[in-house]
Amino acid sequence: MDFLYGFISGHLVSFLATLFYFLLSAGCAVHILLRKEDIKGSISWLGIVFLSPFIGSVLYLFLGINRVRRKAVKLRKKGSILEKYSRKELEAFFENLPLHSKQFIVYGHSVYSQSFSAGNSVKPLLNGTQAYPAMIECIKNAKKEVLVQSYIFDSDDETDKFIEAFKSAIGNGASVKVLVDGIGTLDFFRRSIEKKLKPVKGLEYGVFLPPQIPIALPFVNMRNHRKIMIIDGSTAFFGGMNLSKYNTLINDKKKGVLDITFKIQGPVIDQLSQVFEEDWEFTTGTAMQSCSKDLPNVEAGRIPARVIPDGPDSERRKIELLVHGTINAATKKISVVTPYFLPESNILTALEMSAMRGVEVEIIIPQISDHMIMNWAEEPNFRNLIKKGVKIYRTPPPFDHSKVLVVDNELVYIGSANWDVRSFRLHFECNMELLSRELADELNIIIDKKKSIAEAVTLEQIENLHFLKRLRNNAFRLITPYY
Repeated sequence: MDFLYGFISGHLVSFLATLFYFLLSAGCAVHILLRKEDIKGSISWLGIVFLSPFIGSVLYLFLGINRVRRKAVKLRKKGSILEKYSRKELEAFFENLPLHSKQFIVYGHSVYSQSFSAGNSVKPLLNGTQAYPAMIECIKNAKKEVLVQSYIFDSDDETDKFIEAFKSAIGNGASVKVLVDGIGTLDFFRRSIEKKLKPVKGLEYGVFLPPQIPIALPFVNMRNHRKIMIIDGSTAFFGGMNLSKYNTLINDKKKGVLDITFKIQGPVIDQLSQVFEEDWEFTTGTAMQSCSKDLPNVEAGRIPARVIPDGPDSERRKIELLVHGTINAATKKISVVTPYFLPESNILTALEMSAMRGVEVEIIIPQISDHMIMNWAEEPNFRNLIKKGVKIYRTPPPFDHSKVLVVDNELVYIGSANWDVRSFRLHFECNMELLSRELADELNIIIDKKKSIAEAVTLEQIENLHFLKRLRNNAFRLITPYY
């Protein structure tokens, strides 16, 4: 009897385990088929789920489901920056545009209906040596409000100057809010900057999705990569530059980081403020309203601009779609400066086709990345690009973290997004679209200086690469979306 009981019990446990595995795998498969838009991603996850019993399903439940979007939608404000601009204002803006610009704007508006704000000034600042003193001076003199958002905010001698500037602003009566990313600010599993921010009386700070394992494990790959600084609602610093001493070590070939940020004044700051407000509410659960809402729309320059926020909470991959459409609409020249160049095949194909129809296409990337894996993973894409006429340049150390897109010497994209899957699909990013021949000319001078010291990648170099290196490069290309 004991034998029979044990036999039945053993088989029952096996049956229930098998049934549980089947139902779990089937449930994950149904979710993948219904919710995943990317075909390659869907196939990959289906393989993981069915070829790795139980473990694959658990991985998908933690890492494959976009819970961030649900959370963000719940916290999203009822109002939106889109609601501030009427259709009549948009049509009036179109009428005043030259014909060659309308193709970009019409497509861009169909992707994301945020209107352009006219009357802005935009000044590029190179590296921390130019940007940080300007930022700190503005913060020190703030009278109303300081809003700072950064993916990386290191704790070092250089960023100590920002802490002191925050104290000065608070002493002036200004409100100071600092928003950092839970992963970007990690230093040996601790966010050292919190030790310096927390004691500052009157300063508020938030940490975006801190990686509290296992609770926050599903969000660990979805980071807030935005870099926004707004002072008194009237001056902003925006781009891809983090806050770290390495941005000031521009002559240190091993540790230095080159970058560009932009000093912005004008009505478009209101759009940037809205992005910060929504991220602050998402992170802290507390609503806020920037003082930019109370300021009149005073023109500071002649540049039309609009803000493009994007992230895994968005229904559309706005930045990727805008980049793709802009490439297709280009008629003369496309200049790309990015620290990481790992877009998916749709972007690569668009660049190749643009080069084939006579558009001058150039890509400027670092010779040595801060992550060597990225260098390896990029190279498999070079062969077809070069064969189609795309020019690829690698700049020597120090590592260049700049992010700029200039098209036809009139359309400019700046911001935090890199040209890779993580930025286009996994991270919270923020770009700005601008129409300005003057700014394009200024950036082209900067780009030409980078090209003058860069090495052009040749087809011969790529084709003569050792078999084992090609194998390594293609292998790492497969994993970089999750790296």
